[in-house]
Amino acid sequence: MVSKTRLAALGIAALLAVAPLAGCGSSKEEAKQPEPAKTDETTTKTDEGTKTEPTDSGTKKLTGDFEIQYFVGGYGDKWWKKVIADFQAANPDLKVKESGGPKINDQMKPRWVGGNPPDFVYIDGPNLNDRQMVEDGQLEDLTDWLKDAKNIDGDKITDILAQPPQEFDGKVYDIPLVLNSWGVFWDKALFQEKGWEEPTDWQSFLAVSDKIKAAGTTPFIHTGKYPYYINGAILYPAIVSANNNDISILQDMAASKVEAFQQPAVMTALKKIVELRDKGFIDKASIQINHTDSQMLFLQHKDAFIPNGLWLPNEMAKDVPGGFSFGFIPSVTQDAGGKVVANTSTANVAIAKNAKNKEAAKAFLEFVFSKAQASQWAELSGAPSNIKGDISASNAPSHVKDAAKYLTDANTVVVPAITFNADVDKAMQDATDALTISKITPEQWVERVVEAAKKASK
Repeated sequence: MVSKTRLAALGIAALLAVAPLAGCGSSKEEAKQPEPAKTDETTTKTDEGTKTEPTDSGTKKLTGDFEIQYFVGGYGDKWWKKVIADFQAANPDLKVKESGGPKINDQMKPRWVGGNPPDFVYIDGPNLNDRQMVEDGQLEDLTDWLKDAKNIDGDKITDILAQPPQEFDGKVYDIPLVLNSWGVFWDKALFQEKGWEEPTDWQSFLAVSDKIKAAGTTPFIHTGKYPYYINGAILYPAIVSANNNDISILQDMAASKVEAFQQPAVMTALKKIVELRDKGFIDKASIQINHTDSQMLFLQHKDAFIPNGLWLPNEMAKDVPGGFSFGFIPSVTQDAGGKVVANTSTANVAIAKNAKNKEAAKAFLEFVFSKAQASQWAELSGAPSNIKGDISASNAPSHVKDAAKYLTDANTVVVPAITFNADVDKAMQDATDALTISKITPEQWVERVVEAAKKASK
């Protein structure tokens, strides 16, 4: 992301529970959907795509074909199935096609490259990068539309977002639908049983890891196949802490500014990963396994800590042992007395620049950013929405309440979602993996990434 300096810290915690959270398969009564907004126009298909015309009934009528692409990962697909069904019911003359699945990003890539994309896209999962899509001219410029856009409740969309949209050279191309915080998880029940202290900073994290290792358990496991987990939860917060809690260094890195990667804060953060490695705290299995494998080892108490996002409990809901209680802190890399750094990430939605039915796509945006749909998201995905809400009366899981506690604390540094250049991001991920297994030094990590940044900034 080129820049996103507005933090929206006051609204971020509220996103964590617009309604009582539950895992996939919640039996709670489904949220009632508001009636479609009344208007004196109808949308009809023409050779140019869609067109709005007056109708006798005065209701907005969408017609034609409308295709939605969505990735299915840790949040599941129950919400997508429900919201699409709700939208279809509200617009019976529209032919809605859903293209979703765990491999949908790869499957749809030829169509994006070929200029024949779906109308609407949920930007989440591997091999889909919003910055790259903007640079490739694949996403619709939503800047002017969003200034006055209202959801189907009549609320101005920008007023109800917990975290505002990112900007690319001052323009908006996608809108955050889901807000996640990276962090470190552990089992509270296990720690209480073993008498292990829960970490609050780097020193306490290392101290308890020594005790954990002495007890015969590996302290730390990460997802070597997808190193953005350890980068998001360990490296980037450490960089911010070492940079006097100034998040601009990450924003400069996202802009591929070479000098940002050469700052002392980066080297300080990299040395903390080296410290984990040299103390023997990192599970040697990490380097070759994926997210679910590392999460399973964590749930089996083979490893005490894991860096992850807030979706973890829902993603592994079927495998969580009885009595397991998720502990969570956004960062452990700050020194004693230092501020916690919450590195947030978002899953965004956008309209394709070459969409054939932009009217329907914009109407769908107005539909999904309603409070009722935010409530349904919370219930059906077990994860926070990016729409402001009240957590005080919720039945949110303990780890979500822990996240809310940190995100509302004045001593927490909240980092807005940042997307790096795809090639630079890949270089950082590969270099971090190599660093964790002593293949390279911190200095060589910087050299590798600087080369990638130079190429990206040309």
